[in-house]
Formats: sequence, C-alpha cells, structure tokens
Amino acid sequence: MSQTLLNPERRRADRARLDDEVVDVLVIGGGVTGAGAALDAASRGLTVALLEARDWAAGTSSRSSKLIHGGLRYLEQLAFPLVHEALSERARLVKTIAPHLVTPLPFLLPLTAPVWQRAYFGAGVALYDALGAAFTSAREIPRHRHLSRKATLAAFPGLRGDVVRGAIRYWDAQVDDARHTLAVVRTAAGYGARVLSSARVVGLLREGDGPDGRAGGDSRAPVVGVRVADLTDGSSFTVRARSVIAATGVWSDDIGDMLGASAPSLKVRASKGVHVLVPRAAIDGAELTAAGATQAGLILRTPTSVLFVIPWGEHWILGTTDTPWELNRDHPAASSADIGYLLEQVNRVLVRPVRPDSIVGVYAGLRPLLAGESDETSRLSREHAVLNPVPGLVLVAGGKYTTYRVMAEDAVDKAVAGLPGVPASQTAHLPLVGARQWAEVRDRAPEMAAASGLPEAAVARLLRRHGDRIVDVLDLVRSDPALGRPLSGAPGYLAAEVVHAVTAEGALHLDDVLTRRTRVSIETEHRGVDSAGEVAALMSAVLGWDEERTAREVEHYTARVAAERESQRMPDDRTADAARLGAPDVRAAVRSASAPTG
Repeated sequence: MSQTLLNPERRRADRARLDDEVVDVLVIGGGVTGAGAALDAASRGLTVALLEARDWAAGTSSRSSKLIHGGLRYLEQLAFPLVHEALSERARLVKTIAPHLVTPLPFLLPLTAPVWQRAYFGAGVALYDALGAAFTSAREIPRHRHLSRKATLAAFPGLRGDVVRGAIRYWDAQVDDARHTLAVVRTAAGYGARVLSSARVVGLLREGDGPDGRAGGDSRAPVVGVRVADLTDGSSFTVRARSVIAATGVWSDDIGDMLGASAPSLKVRASKGVHVLVPRAAIDGAELTAAGATQAGLILRTPTSVLFVIPWGEHWILGTTDTPWELNRDHPAASSADIGYLLEQVNRVLVRPVRPDSIVGVYAGLRPLLAGESDETSRLSREHAVLNPVPGLVLVAGGKYTTYRVMAEDAVDKAVAGLPGVPASQTAHLPLVGARQWAEVRDRAPEMAAASGLPEAAVARLLRRHGDRIVDVLDLVRSDPALGRPLSGAPGYLAAEVVHAVTAEGALHLDDVLTRRTRVSIETEHRGVDSAGEVAALMSAVLGWDEERTAREVEHYTARVAAERESQRMPDDRTADAARLGAPDVRAAVRSASAPTG
C-alpha cells in the first residue's frame, strides 16, 4: 500500500523519473476520466504518466451532484443503451470498485397529477430497474415501490399534501466525487503510474521537434509527448510518450488549439450546474429509524430538466441548474439568479419554504457535453466520444461521472491499438484504494473507536471516507493523540485527516484540503475561513512552509471565499464571473513567486 501514498517525496521522484523515460501512455487531465485512463493503462502493465494542471478533481469531478446513477430522465429520450451502461457501472461501483465511497440511496419521485402520471412514471422506473438488473439485497440496490399519498408524507413530511398525490420510491447511489477521483489516482499510482498535480501541459511535442522540445516538426506529424510547466516551482520540462490521451473535459478546446486549426477535434460545450447546501433542519425529511434506515432524497420535474434534493451528512444538497457557460472555465460562478431558481423550484413542493438565509454552501461546476444540433444544453448528448485526430494523440470527452470507467477503457483501447501484446482492460473488477478489505472493516466502528479513543461517530465517518485505509489515519492519532481533535469550525473532521491529506493524498495547497480532501468549504457557514489558520498550520509542519508561505495560503483561501460570496450576490453570469475572478488562483501566485529554472 505504500506505493499508493501521494506525498512530496513521491511527487519529486515521479518528476525525476519522467525526465529519463518514454512512457507508454501519458494522460492529460486529473479529473475522474483522466484518472480512470491512467489506472486502466497502468493496470494493464503499461508505463503511465498522469498530469493535472491544478489539483486532482479540481474541476468538474469535484462539483457534481454526488450521484452515481443511470439517468432516469434519459429514458424519455429513448437512450436505453446509455442508461443500461450507466446502471451496470453503478452496480460495479457499489459492489466491488468503491463500496466505501459509493452507497445506495433511495429517492422519492413525487406524483402531482392524476392516475396517468403514476402509470407513466411507474413504467419508466420499472424499466429503469430492469435495465439495471436491480438487486434486492440490503447491501445492494432494492427495487422500486409505489407509495400512497399517506405513505409519501410519512416518508417525507416536508412535502405539501395539497400538491403531492403519492410517490414512487426508487434507488440510485451517492458518491463523494472528489475522494473517489483521488482513490482512482492513488490506485493508478499503486500500479506504478507517475502522477503529478500542479503540472500544466502547455504544448504538444511532435515527431521532428528538437531534443529540448522546441517546435520543429510538421503540424501533421505524430504527437510524441508534451511540454509541461511545473506550477510548484516555475520550472518547465518535457514528457515523451508513445501515446497521449487528453481527458480534459471542458478544456478540450485547449488541446484543439495546440493541434492547430486544420486538425479534427471534439466539439464540447460547457453546461453550468449549480448546487446549494442547506442544513437538514431546513427541510423536513423523515427521522432516521432505530434500524438506521437511509433518509430518502427527492427528484422533482422542472420545466427544463430535473431537480434533486439529496441528503448529504448533516445537510441537503439542492441541485442542479443546466445552463450554457462561455466564461471562465477554471472558476465557474453561481449567480443570485441560479440560487433563486433552485429555491423557487424546490419550494413548489415544500410545506416550509427554504429561505436564502438557510444556505450554508454553494458550488458550481461545468459539464462537458458533446455539441449537437440543439442549442439547449439539457438536450445535448451525455454519451462520450473518442477521437484520434493525429497519430499518437487520443481525445476523449462527454459522458457522465458514472461512466468514467467505460470512457477510460475506450480511450486506452484506442491509444494502445498499435502497441503489441497489450492485455484487455482489468478495471471492471478492480477495487480502489480503501475497498480491498471493506467487508472486513465496514462494521467495526465500535471496536476501532474503543481502541483509538475516538468517538464512534467520528470513526464511522472516517470509514466512509477512507475505507480499509482508515488504519493510516488512526495510526497518526496513535502516534500523536493531539491529531485526534476535531478541526476548529469543522467538528466533523479530525486534524489527523489534514496531515493524512498531505502525507498520503497529494494535497499541496490549503484549498486542496478544505475543498476536496474534506468538504469544509461547502459544509460550514464560514465556508472554511474559520478553519483555515489551523489547517494551514498543520500543513506547514509537514510541507515545511515558512510563516510567509503559510500566511499567503490563508490569504488566498480567504480571498477566494470572499470572491465566491460576492459572485453569488450578482444578478447574472457575466457579473458573477467578474466578481469570482477577483481572487487569483493560488497556484499562479506560487509560480510567479518562483524563479524559472527551465
């Protein structure tokens, strides 16, 4: 398991190795698809490099609805193969690949119209179950059930009795998307992949380019590697590869620009999805039973799409919007119009309306949709495409979080088509870090709590975040009991998890910890500001930051939160984008403060 640890020493070693070797497959993009491609290739025995410009899952893959699902609404578009594929992947994730991070979750589909709606939606949900070969075991995915009006209000008391006439309860699954993507990256590293975050690809190497990477090759020549800017120190380097996979999502146009106007490329549109978090007390769901029955969420029809109300720890996630976005892709901004739309839609069916001052957290992400004939992003294809525009380069885009593994497999198949003796993909039955011995540890929270001196609730939360690698966090507490304390302003997380984020999970900046290794940034009213000083101090002790660097990390994080709050007061996308861009990315500041060495 030591090979899966992502720490400063591992990063330096991987960086040094890349100077001396030609890898079989180089993957650009550290979202879930790129991470999946790196794991797919590495688990086939290939040499692999994975490069990410910012942090693992910093873009789309940490800003989803946190669901692993087949896409019930796609049945209306007759996209049966797409739904079946996604439901098959859901089963693999729940049962084998990441059962500690992907858990079954019930949803109520409220019925607000007469008998026809129950028949119409009921037929769709029955087909959904059939396409997913739904299971009945309590550990897996139960079948759907029809609920009367009385049973619906008992299951979700907050629903308006004068609006709701009944419901259909069906099941999907929930995921901590950022931690899942991180687990994919770590598992790839365990198979030998060289993985570097804060490594921005700035150009493609072509056959005929000079040994120093200077351009000299023909624009139609095969791609043989990439030029990279290391954002940790301002240096630059090149990585050579037999095949390059670009899994850059909404940044796919950047790769197209590197290729040149004459080369074919994938046409990807960005659709903005905004989510808000409110406390559990803001919406009256059913109380959990003594047997620990799972709280149900809601799926609501809207004029343009669907809206989810999703239980998330001590909160509800309300989302999402689905609107075109053509502004800054690194930091999409939620406007007051986005937030107002979400509250308006959910309040149509609630007895007690959710008020704006109930909102704890807000996040916005961009979906990479394959461009089609329709101008409405909600109708663009969620299928994926794999393209080989020039020899040596594969582009993959589209799809959805749930089908990342299939996208990755298809991309690697295309990339290694010319390499002899490469075995087929192994990932359909490959457990991620934290999942290998999940069955042995999932019910041991009381025992582990007694042995560690931690509260049982804290250990239960650790199990769901770290799986069978909870021992790594508990070992930190055992060696330094002070690390067993809850974080200031974020009692659901321990100080040990901050240290573990740096020593095992590749965190390089304060934002990496508060936004993705933990979810303090969206789960607390202060959005991580009250925890920033303590977390930065814990990180500095491991990373060797001086007082100036530590203060700069806190300053940048605080400025980011202030810019996001300001953007969420703006009336539209353009003004929200301008407000959000008032806070620069911390990696740009680190790079500008470093003297270039290459």
